[in-house]
Amino acid sequence: MMGLLRTLVNSLGPKLAVTAVLGGGALAALHFADRPAARDAAPAQIEATAPSKPIKPAERRSDQPMTVDPRALLVKRVLQIDGPFRHGDYVWNEDGAPATGPVIVTVDLKAETLSVFRDGYEIGAAVILYGATDKPSPVGAFPITQKDADHVSNLYGAPMPYALRLTSDGVFIHGSDVQYGKATHGCIGVPKDFARKLFGVTKLGDIVVITNGKMLDVSKAAKG
Repeated sequence: MMGLLRTLVNSLGPKLAVTAVLGGGALAALHFADRPAARDAAPAQIEATAPSKPIKPAERRSDQPMTVDPRALLVKRVLQIDGPFRHGDYVWNEDGAPATGPVIVTVDLKAETLSVFRDGYEIGAAVILYGATDKPSPVGAFPITQKDADHVSNLYGAPMPYALRLTSDGVFIHGSDVQYGKATHGCIGVPKDFARKLFGVTKLGDIVVITNGKMLDVSKAAKG
């Protein structure tokens, strides 16, 4: 009998060694799982990982616009707008546009219009108010550095709903009573309902490009 046992051990030895190497982790886990917890052991501490906050872009003054890669301004589709576009008017249509992608806002002071593009597809457009001659709106590209749905002007005490800060010296896009003949103190005013939609699709760091008559190339863009 002893000779038979020795023969079995010798023949199974290498297999047992391989099994021990491959299954050592599992055996150790079982060992610790079956070990009774100490009566006075402290509960395990689990470190909670705080959600990462979006990085706030550096603020710029009105005279410190940023440079934009022209490829980011490629227009793939523009909205079909029939009839005259008057003060207080806007359109918003995300049908057929990508659900995700970079958002860029363009403002043409001369045409008094603002457009919203997602991944090159125009999803919104509105007639705007802009700065009067003594408080002109800046020209250039600026990142959104603050979002405040209930913002109130520190200088004028006026409500600025759905405000998107563009410059450190107080230029925002915000909801306004957009009527012909009115102006702002440098901000870009849009209809309040439009401002709410714009607020919902933008995030910190999205770029707003303000020009005075210079339009994007839409010659190859589809209409819809």
